[in-house]
Order: sequence, then structure tokens, then C-alpha cells
Amino acid sequence: MNNKIAIMYLVLFVLACVAPFVGYPLFLMKCLCFALFACAFNLLVGFTGLLSFGHAMFFGFAAYACGHAAKVWGWTPEVAILFGTASAGLMGLVVGWLAVRRQGIYFAMVTLALSQMVYFICVQAPFTYAEDGIQSIPRGSFLGIIDLKNDTVMYYFVLAIFAGAFWLIHRVIHSPFGQVLKSIRENEPRAISLGYDVDKYKLMAFVLSAALAGLAGATKSLSLGLATLTDVSWQMSGEVVLMTLLGGMGTILGPVVGASIIIAIQNYLSGFGSWVTIIMGVTFVVCVLLFRRGIVGEIEHRLGKSSSK
Repeated sequence: MNNKIAIMYLVLFVLACVAPFVGYPLFLMKCLCFALFACAFNLLVGFTGLLSFGHAMFFGFAAYACGHAAKVWGWTPEVAILFGTASAGLMGLVVGWLAVRRQGIYFAMVTLALSQMVYFICVQAPFTYAEDGIQSIPRGSFLGIIDLKNDTVMYYFVLAIFAGAFWLIHRVIHSPFGQVLKSIRENEPRAISLGYDVDKYKLMAFVLSAALAGLAGATKSLSLGLATLTDVSWQMSGEVVLMTLLGGMGTILGPVVGASIIIAIQNYLSGFGSWVTIIMGVTFVVCVLLFRRGIVGEIEHRLGKSSSK
């Protein structure tokens, strides 16, 4: 990481620290959770080249697992979040083992089919409370010391989780493991010819992405106090695809920008009712026409061109 990028990340972190004094903490927490979800998805599609149409199963199931552990079993927030993350990671191991044997549209359809199975389980399972969902999930106290009932305190807890996960994703992408993932994305037959066990690397990336998506879902359920069927629906899988493409697939900050824009549209334009979906669609079409690489991707491309002159 060069000095300019390090300074940029430091400035963004400082802005995030002062954000709750300017904006609404609940809205900011929601943005951070979905930004982490999009970053986890981008690790799979943007850097490994695997398009999953069922990533909401990890996000939503972890939300249910964390909510149930915190509300029914009375677990502390950090343990409940770890439980939700581990549940998503284990599910990712099973789903990935079945899906990575396929490529392209077949991989996407396998993930979509398995996601619909998980959705059906969540509809029928007694601990999810069907359409009602798990409501009034208690935030508890972090390590039994820091009370998370205050929205500002909870925001910094969520920010710490996001920053840690973002740092992990950044390290993975710029590690030798991340370089192998990029080689698989660019030319899988060549990666195989170089002696890499491609399926093993794909499975590892899938499990890591699923666990991070689960971390986002678990944190979301705890911070907003709610886990519903919407979190595990195919529409949620579509939204995270939209967030990633809008911000810039294969970029570090793209999913964060894309998620923030989509959540802002849903939050501040909610008065338009069902027209919000149309507005999101129009936003995506305009982005595709004007920013083919996504917002951040196009900015990086143009800055790269200007610096090379």
C-alpha cells in the first residue's frame, strides 16, 4: 500500500468516525453492514470471477442465527455475531463444495437453487417466526462492559467490525492467495496449467466470502434489532449484485460506494413507495451507460489514464 492510498483510507476512517455527529446513526450502521455485504460479494465475483445469485442465504441465515442466539439464548453480542458468522461459513463450505464444480451460468443457477432451499427452510423453521421474523433483538453489552443500547456506541461497534473486515479483504486481495484468485478470474485454464488446484482456491474464496457476508448479516440484525425473510430472499441477492456493479466490480471501494447509494435511495426516497424500485433501475441503467466500470472503477480508470500522460 503506497502512501497516497494509506492517507486516503485514513481520511475516510476519520470521516466515518465523525459521521454519527452529522448523520443518523441507524442509517449509517445500515450502510456499513450492507457495504460489508457488498465487499464480501465482490471478493467472490470481482476478484475470483464467480457470480453467485444466492449470496443472501449467508447474509440472511446469519442474521437469524445471531438474532436467535442473542434473544432466545441470551448470548453476548460478540458471541452471537461469531455464531452467525460461523453458521454462514459452514453453510458456505457445503454450498461451495457443491457449486464450484460448475462454471458460468451453471454455477450461478446452483447457488440460486440452494438459496431458494434455504429461504424455504427459513419460512418453515419455528425459530425464524416466518413472516414476523425475529424482532426486538437485544444488543446487550460488549464483553459485559460496553453497553450497546446507545445508537452512537453501537455505531462505533459496527464501524470497528467493518474496518476489521475491510482490512482483512484488502490483505487477502493483495496476498499471493489473492493473486491466484485473480489469475483464475482472468484465465482459469492457464492457472490449471501452472499447477494450481483451482477448485480448492475457489472453495476457499467462496467460504471466506460466505463468512464475511454472514458477519454483515449478523451485525445488521444486532444493530437494527431485526431479522426477516427479506434478508434471505432472492431480491436481496439481486440487490448486492446491483450494489457491486454500481460502485465498481473488482475495485476495493466500489462496493462501499454502491451500497451507500442504494441504501440512501431506499431510505430517503421511501415515500415514493414501489417507485423506489424503478428509481434504482434507472440509476443502474444510467450508471451502465455512463460508467461501464462502475463509479469507482471509472474514476480509477480515468485517473490512471491522466497519470500516464
